[in-house]
Amino acid sequence: MLAPEIRGHRAWMRGTISESDWMVPFPPAALDELEGALRELRRDPLPLLLLAPTQFALSACASVMTAVDHKLRRGVGLAVVDRIPVERFSVEENRALYWLLGSLLGRPVAQKWDGTMIYDVRDTGKPLEYGVRRSVTNLELQFHTDAPWLALPPERVGLYCLNPAREGGVSQVVSLATVHNELQRRHPDLLPRFYRPFPWDRQAEHAPGDDKVAWRGMFRSDGRDLVARHNEALVVNAEALTGTPLDPEGREALVAMRAIAESPELRVEFTVERGQIQYLDNLSVAHSRTAFQDAGEPHLKRHLIRLWNRSEGRQTFHG
Repeated sequence: MLAPEIRGHRAWMRGTISESDWMVPFPPAALDELEGALRELRRDPLPLLLLAPTQFALSACASVMTAVDHKLRRGVGLAVVDRIPVERFSVEENRALYWLLGSLLGRPVAQKWDGTMIYDVRDTGKPLEYGVRRSVTNLELQFHTDAPWLALPPERVGLYCLNPAREGGVSQVVSLATVHNELQRRHPDLLPRFYRPFPWDRQAEHAPGDDKVAWRGMFRSDGRDLVARHNEALVVNAEALTGTPLDPEGREALVAMRAIAESPELRVEFTVERGQIQYLDNLSVAHSRTAFQDAGEPHLKRHLIRLWNRSEGRQTFHG
């Protein structure tokens, strides 16, 4: 376990940070570079997955993504790029420019077992059942990190907003270092439980016949920093899949963590506006989203595009 109190930029509360800690402006020079890249692609197309930043002149864009990287690695673990004029480009062009920007931040990796590399986040109308992620519904999302059951979860998660919801869909972010500190302060007897394995529903993202559940601890130390993963809903799902109730200490620990993570004084919240890109350090912060209502017109429905970045392992889903 880590020292009794985690200090530094990663252990923040709502009252100790402001927008300036996570906002990253997108300057005209960077936009000019993206428009230049798109002009080249209109003349000489290439499939999205073959695009690489080295194929274009993107020095100003690289500076923006260096600033993003600094906020994720050495700052609060959250960055919002503000903003790209999405209305100037087609959906496919927005995908291409987002892929290029995301590739400047790190190596994109598969987000599903089938190898999906770029993922649409929108309400599909599907009922919430086994194998359906909440990200493709309009339901509230509890605080979580992405793919916590993986041995190598994504290190960074990016969401590019093409259209916000008509109502709701507010992003909320909390520092897991601060949650760790509060657990140590309020429930020191429960903190060690988070360093031992919990069962996780793998959300049917695996080969046929593989185990439906993985076992991983929520907290570990890499020798210097806290490395965290969290999604209470997937632990609850795993109980049903295994037919084995979670141990009483584990259940009590989850209740304590939820109460702390959902404390208004700990989290920041904001709406990701059209053209903004939200980036998260998936190993140090948890995020949630309020329920939302879509516009009636199909072209105005909430639509975000997600990328995952990871430096370790292969580009496959499991790494």
